[in-house]
Amino acid sequence: MRKVLMKGNEAIGEAAIRAGCLNYFAYPITPQSEVAEYLSHRMPEVGGVFLQGESEVAVGYMIFGASGCGERVFTTSSSPGISLMSEAISYIASAQCPAVFVNIIRGGPGLGGILPSQGDYFQATKGGGHGDYRLLVMAPASVQEAVEMVMEAFPLAEKYRNPVMILGDGLIGQMMEPVEFPEHLSSKPTNKDDWATTGMDTRKSDKPNVVKTLFLDAKVLNNLNLTLKAKYDRMKKEEVRYEPYNIDSDYKVLIVSYGTMSRVCKTAVDNLKEEGFEVGMIRPQTLFPFPETAINEAAGKKSCKTVVSIEMSMGQMVEDVERSVLGKRPVEWYGKCGGEVPTPEEVMEVLREFGK
Repeated sequence: MRKVLMKGNEAIGEAAIRAGCLNYFAYPITPQSEVAEYLSHRMPEVGGVFLQGESEVAVGYMIFGASGCGERVFTTSSSPGISLMSEAISYIASAQCPAVFVNIIRGGPGLGGILPSQGDYFQATKGGGHGDYRLLVMAPASVQEAVEMVMEAFPLAEKYRNPVMILGDGLIGQMMEPVEFPEHLSSKPTNKDDWATTGMDTRKSDKPNVVKTLFLDAKVLNNLNLTLKAKYDRMKKEEVRYEPYNIDSDYKVLIVSYGTMSRVCKTAVDNLKEEGFEVGMIRPQTLFPFPETAINEAAGKKSCKTVVSIEMSMGQMVEDVERSVLGKRPVEWYGKCGGEVPTPEEVMEVLREFGK
């Protein structure tokens, strides 16, 4: 399979097409606007639909409408834009419709800046909008992995009839790397006749499907929430993904890091290994469900003295790391969140200190 040098944002757009998604609605916001630029000319070439909404609020409900009809649909945005879509995302989760959202995170809070950040971890993994709902959240560490996760996101959204979010950052969107589009990840939408608003609940029935989020009966609404919880529990059993790195060594420090930050941490781990200082790492590839068991087991290794959550935020993921470690080891945090990415040298210095 031939590799092509592509910018991350453009590769994300192409990956969706290769995955069988021909519906893209969006509103421009840096640092991900190239996705819309790319798909504005690419979608018509493949018979797809590109539509720029008048706002991110409008885009959220365009996604809801298309997903409620059983169509494969996705959007991309960045931090404040995802905030504006949060109400619609809650509606989509409640109505149990599949959809894919890509967040190329910028710095915050507020307008912040357009440089890379991981400050939307809470927003993505703890719901973000109102009510008891969760997203299946995937976090790529390279452009190639972003391609593969986007292609996998559509069948996952349909499997669970739930929104899936790809959580990247400004570096993932803007960097150029060689990529390929695995043919085995191309797929077709699953059967939607029993739930989507295609007209009737079956082809031979006169009873229409209804997609809704309003449940005024308390018992009915409670049952819906129990149904959703069972679905999220199933995700925890079936969809946890992570990458272990240097876990077979007798490491003094265990890192938990994801996305772009994990690439910096890998370099730090390799450099410290040459000094004779062993560090292990667990890289979550799904942020929900979170790899709790893997982190707990890695933290329990005899040689491990400390666990460090390294992230481009003010310590959002560290709460999940603490919950995973369950008091077996002290849990520390290190990070920056103004758009400046910590260097391998800075990470190495911090790890030496925590490993004393």
